[in-house]
Amino acid sequence: MKKYCFGADIGGTTVKLGLFDADGIVLDKWEIPTHTENEGSAVLPDIAKAILDKIEEKKLNREEIAGVGVDVPGPVAADGSVPHTANLGWGYKAVTKELSELTGLPCKAGNDANVAALGEMWLGGGKGHRDVLMITLGTGVGGGIVIDGQILTGAHGAGGEIGHIHVKDGETEHCGCGNQGCLEQYASATGIARLEREWLKKSDEPSVLRDREISAKSVFDAVKEDDALAKKIAEEFGTYLGKAVASMTAILDPEIIVIGGGVSKAGPILLEYVRKAYEPVAFKSTRETAFALAELGNDAGIYGCAKLILG
Repeated sequence: MKKYCFGADIGGTTVKLGLFDADGIVLDKWEIPTHTENEGSAVLPDIAKAILDKIEEKKLNREEIAGVGVDVPGPVAADGSVPHTANLGWGYKAVTKELSELTGLPCKAGNDANVAALGEMWLGGGKGHRDVLMITLGTGVGGGIVIDGQILTGAHGAGGEIGHIHVKDGETEHCGCGNQGCLEQYASATGIARLEREWLKKSDEPSVLRDREISAKSVFDAVKEDDALAKKIAEEFGTYLGKAVASMTAILDPEIIVIGGGVSKAGPILLEYVRKAYEPVAFKSTRETAFALAELGNDAGIYGCAKLILG
């Protein structure tokens, strides 16, 4: 019986790595830098070396290792290849083939947001459920869909790209994807900060926000202090996200909606604003769908990577 597996969560700055046992208990976790120079040619060799060094350090029997799960910030095809990953410098890359050759171990790969959703379903905020919609509110808005315990990647690897649902007509600024009026422009950390700047400019209302750094954290800290202007910003954010989630649940009908990413550190009050906008427009059958905060934090990726291998 296989006793161990590795997870590798590839980010633009660091690669988070984890050694897991067959029950999903993390036995060790560490990070290495992501060397993106020279079109990211060193990324996979560096990961392979880190894994092989850990096998040596822990004196593991290679026959007892089930494999390596890896996630990538970009679309991943069914064969474990990526067409391009801008922030790693990659063009086409046969990720699983190359990493398997470098380590001598089986390898599986997935998109980072989808894999994080798998991790949260397994041992995080979605534990005990097999149909999960995960939304990550960070610099952007990411998403992952798990149906019957399996990641939904879609025909083009774009399954779960909730951040690029169109939510506002007439927007003049462009989203990072090139479109205008995407959810990411209003519900991400940068989007909430943008809403804050707009509200501070158009309103003369007194607010503690006028003396603080503009950020999503400042907004929700002020909401907790019962600041009226901060509440209006939170309501606008909640309206965009709540309506977008209602659209997703009408199609997917998940058991639970898990919200993670840096913005989710605001806690349960964030869910209140999203749910308040969600319920009036949600399809009747999905109106009572549970909401939860993610629990694995920055480790969701490595847990999901391990689950790719452990099945």
